[in-house]
Amino acid sequence: MIDWSSRKGPYLWLVGVLSVYAIIFLVYAETQAFAFDESYHLIAARLIGAGRIPYIDFCFPQTPLNAYWNAGLMRLLGQNWRVPHAFAALFVIGAVFLTADFLYFHFPVQNWRLAVAIGGGLTVGLNKMVFEYGPLAQAYGICLFLLVAAFRVTVRAVDRRGPLLAAGAGLLAGAAPASSLLSAAGAPVLLLWIFFRNRAGNRWHKALAFCAAAAIPFAPVYWLLWLGPRQAWFNLFQYHLNYRALYWPDTTRHDLEVLTYWIDSGQCLVLGLLLVAGLIFIIRRSDWTREIKSEYYLCGWMALALAAETGRAHPTFSQYFLLIVPFLAMPAMAGMYSLGSLVLGLNRPVLTMALVTGFSAVALGKATYYEIKDTNNWGTYERQAQKIQQVTPPNGLVFADEPIYFLTKRIPPPGYELYYTHELKLPPAQAKLLHILSTDDLKKQVAAGMFATAYNCDDDEIADYGLKAHFKQHVEMGDCSIFWDFKK
Repeated sequence: MIDWSSRKGPYLWLVGVLSVYAIIFLVYAETQAFAFDESYHLIAARLIGAGRIPYIDFCFPQTPLNAYWNAGLMRLLGQNWRVPHAFAALFVIGAVFLTADFLYFHFPVQNWRLAVAIGGGLTVGLNKMVFEYGPLAQAYGICLFLLVAAFRVTVRAVDRRGPLLAAGAGLLAGAAPASSLLSAAGAPVLLLWIFFRNRAGNRWHKALAFCAAAAIPFAPVYWLLWLGPRQAWFNLFQYHLNYRALYWPDTTRHDLEVLTYWIDSGQCLVLGLLLVAGLIFIIRRSDWTREIKSEYYLCGWMALALAAETGRAHPTFSQYFLLIVPFLAMPAMAGMYSLGSLVLGLNRPVLTMALVTGFSAVALGKATYYEIKDTNNWGTYERQAQKIQQVTPPNGLVFADEPIYFLTKRIPPPGYELYYTHELKLPPAQAKLLHILSTDDLKKQVAAGMFATAYNCDDDEIADYGLKAHFKQHVEMGDCSIFWDFKK
């Protein structure tokens, strides 16, 4: 049982440290956070806000809950990328806090609880992938929070006689894959744990409540399947099974590089060392109760299931694995305790925690500095979008990518909602049904004078589309070119 009266004293130090982290993280989210792929999620949210239906009116190969969430936020608070960033960052902060809070109340060594809680929370929050991809308009932040929240509710549900908490765990666990299928493996693990570790009430009632509640967040998917089964099937499954590798022809080599990324990452190596030490300590050396041990084993099963799922995505990417970080960090803090106090003889919790989190902070700072220094962000695209607005008539069409469409507040022409679909070679009838244009279709439209302005950042594509030949004027802005005044 949690001693709620202990939410004072040292716990206030925990809240204070995490609050400082939250402020820094929110500033980063609202100023520097950017990934090119998040822009098509923003376009999808804007189209939904304009009354368009994903899958039916435009291609969007994702489960739609996060897009509807972003659409609602931007409708209430403004059509600006900072709105989804702020709420995604709050989700990450929530996941960090839930991780730290769990360790504070569930770590059996009393005098190490504060250090372990701070260390675990910051291990999650300062992780490079969590810090860089968590605050984006994609579903990473919301899935991270939903998975950790589902874990927390699941841990409590096994001790309650009624099925209400089990239903709550199912609702949270189902909302995660309804936002991104990358998180789908978490729900079965939590369901099995509730069933086999149940200590009060009827396990069957809890399992049924979990499953019923987990189905609720998929309501938009059921609706879309009813409206257009072929379009929904393509966006949810067929695209990922058959077409994701088009932009990554050497998928196997790429995946091997991603799966061995940890070898070159100091953060990953330290986290892995602490995780192994923690599992060895919990299994072989600790005198913790069976119930406490099972909660840390659940972390391990969650991490293993999610890693297996994301590792099988072809191609996979290193940021996909940020979803497992909280479930690695919690048992890893047992490793920090065992190495610090039992192996090295440093029975100084705060010093040990400072060494671990200090390393993570330095590693993150170095990586983030080079990311900011060497890559574009929303500020770069905003300056380019302003120029495009200057040279484009109000009703003129723009040939561009998703960030420019979003920043200029222009609805993309049909088929331009997702850049990655242009490599698909589909029969004309199927392409029309799915709102997909091939590269050849794009070239024909450019040559026919459909666009008043063109924007591109790839020299080979500029030559391939003949943009310099088709337009009279152009300007270079950074690594990109803007063309206007079509030659009739």
